[in-house]
Amino acid sequence: MSDRPTPVSASLRAAPPDRLPEVVAEHLRRHHAAGRIEVLLGDLTLTGLQPLLDPDGPGGNALAQRCFGSQRPVVDIAPDANRAYLPLHVWGERLGVLVVETTLPAGTRLTEELTAVADDLAVALQAAAPLTDRYRRAVRLARLTMAAELQWELLPGRSLGDDRFLVAGQLEPAYAVFGDHFDWTLSGERLTVTVLNGHGDGLEAALLTTVAVNAMRNARRSGANIVEQAELASDAVYARYGGAAHAATLLLEIDLVGGRVEAVDAGSPRAMIARDRDIRTVALEQQLPLGMFGETRYETQRFRLEPADRLLVVSDGVHAASPGGRTPYGESALLSALRRTRLQPATEAVGTVMRGLREYHAGAEPDDDAVTVCLDWRR
Repeated sequence: MSDRPTPVSASLRAAPPDRLPEVVAEHLRRHHAAGRIEVLLGDLTLTGLQPLLDPDGPGGNALAQRCFGSQRPVVDIAPDANRAYLPLHVWGERLGVLVVETTLPAGTRLTEELTAVADDLAVALQAAAPLTDRYRRAVRLARLTMAAELQWELLPGRSLGDDRFLVAGQLEPAYAVFGDHFDWTLSGERLTVTVLNGHGDGLEAALLTTVAVNAMRNARRSGANIVEQAELASDAVYARYGGAAHAATLLLEIDLVGGRVEAVDAGSPRAMIARDRDIRTVALEQQLPLGMFGETRYETQRFRLEPADRLLVVSDGVHAASPGGRTPYGESALLSALRRTRLQPATEAVGTVMRGLREYHAGAEPDDDAVTVCLDWRR
């Protein structure tokens, strides 16, 4: 009989979906001389880390935040015990941080072993998320509106990436967003990204967005290109609302090999490219928003990315924000915020842009919700 320990991945697969943190904690105590263990999840705004094993305990400290931001292990060496902070991520999606206090000597081997445990936990947490509310409850610091509940359930995630690219998105206000949305999907060497600015507010805006997004997904999953996706979604929205409501949408299909981008600009989202120290707006001809008229037809426009380019797409809640009659955020302040992201990954850059937007409002409540999507093409 083999005395090798059961891999944590096997134990996680056998566990109930709401008990994954406890399974990992037991494994670490048994096989890695672990003392204090905590699983921290990023909250809805990705500005804090919330504990799962001890919900009333402390959240993420500076080292945990550094690990979460850099997506690299951080080890704090101390005389009595070492503390390791391991990122929890799946295909570019940042989930949180696994904190392990252990008396084992620090070193490359220990970090690699604990990283493998963290990776298995991250995959299991992602798979378990639809099956239990435990993890969703942990990342909410307040109750969501019904509109926001619909929007968060509709999102594909908050980041996605591999060695070719990294894309990230952020919605605000997180607990009361209603019409703005982003979506993406990866298929071979093709990444499809959409940013949508819904009409109206409250639950009705969220329902409109739900119709438009699912219509585009339905077309896309049937093999339709972005023109056909836009046309089917426009027909679906018009059939439901008769032109009384519409959804301004930018659809992008990105070739991850050559950097060619096909675009359907159906409304107000704006795209910019940051290249070296230069930032330029992508010149696209706006076509009709989805659902404004029946049987609307759309045309593709094209532009190209170069290696190391950063593509930023924002809804009008970002670029057109003019609190107190000020100059719209998109005319200069947005460019300044984007320049500050030059050394940040896309996952951090979206937060920098949104913080700049909040500062621009100087404490006043925004008139509109906002979405920012950032894509780094790493080729």
